Amino acid sequence: PLLCPVISSGFINMNASKTSTGLKILIPGGTGHVGQALFDGLSKRGHQVTILTRSRPNSSKYVQWDGKTLGDWSHEIDVADVVINLAGRSVNCRYNATNRKQMLDSRVDSTRIVGRAISESPTPPKVWLQMSTATIYDHRFDAGNDEANGWIGAGKLDYPDNWKLSVEIAKAWEREQTAANTPQTRKIAMRTSMVMSPIAGSIFSVLSGLVKLRLGGPIAGGKQFVSWIHEEDFIEAVLFLVTNDTLTGPVNMASPNPLPQREFMSLLRAAAGVAIGLPATKWMAAMGAIVMRTETELIFKSRRVVPGKLLDAGFQFQYPEWKAAATELNDRM
Repeated sequence: PLLCPVISSGFINMNASKTSTGLKILIPGGTGHVGQALFDGLSKRGHQVTILTRSRPNSSKYVQWDGKTLGDWSHEIDVADVVINLAGRSVNCRYNATNRKQMLDSRVDSTRIVGRAISESPTPPKVWLQMSTATIYDHRFDAGNDEANGWIGAGKLDYPDNWKLSVEIAKAWEREQTAANTPQTRKIAMRTSMVMSPIAGSIFSVLSGLVKLRLGGPIAGGKQFVSWIHEEDFIEAVLFLVTNDTLTGPVNMASPNPLPQREFMSLLRAAAGVAIGLPATKWMAAMGAIVMRTETELIFKSRRVVPGKLLDAGFQFQYPEWKAAATELNDRM
């Protein structure tokens, strides 16, 4: 049987593993930056990883699917120990009617069909990790949102109606997983903050690019909190969730130390050796969002999220503080 490391308690025996050389892990929608980081990290740790993609596969590591109907791809479910569903259209866009529908449908449809494939599998996986988002929590400054006491739709602080779209999409996403009839498969909704990786095109590379252009200063005062997680902690947290069978339902995937955007960018500039970061007023940032075809929610909303369940279960972060994380990531850019 495979022995998988668990940071807090030595080793847990994964008796039900269907492979002898590592976990067989299936990642629907794993072609983005988070999927790439997971694929690389899990493969290096000796696990066998297959990605479901809507594009034509270019290697044996990829299998095609459409993200909404059953097909030959569902046979990959039958041989998987773990499913990690990351499928969903990027939210880095303008929230017009077309994009809103695509963001919602791509998440709900893919979650529904993954759940159906698991429920109909003769040998279902033991664990289904479903991507969700830390944006499910409300705009907040005073305290961290954990899984037990976080604000969801509490309406305690006023913010624009279009920000509520992300919350409603996240709730619909999680409802679909909860509704799936998978009695033999443990289900976890990963409420994920920004995964920091030096991969080209990732959020860290974008922020680093702004810093190098001397544009990495405070935005609209910089008091809004930024929640983040280093890619190594994200990968280890995924494996921790797989092997720790006491954890179910929503789990916050975030560093225990979110910090205001002003401080976040200051530490990133220090890691990059850049002294100056020009500030941006609220209207300047709003105009920039229009030019870059994105939404102000991504830069104005205060995402103060903390990993209550992970900490309570004994998970130990390798990079709990942004200063050390930013330095390590910058060194690999």
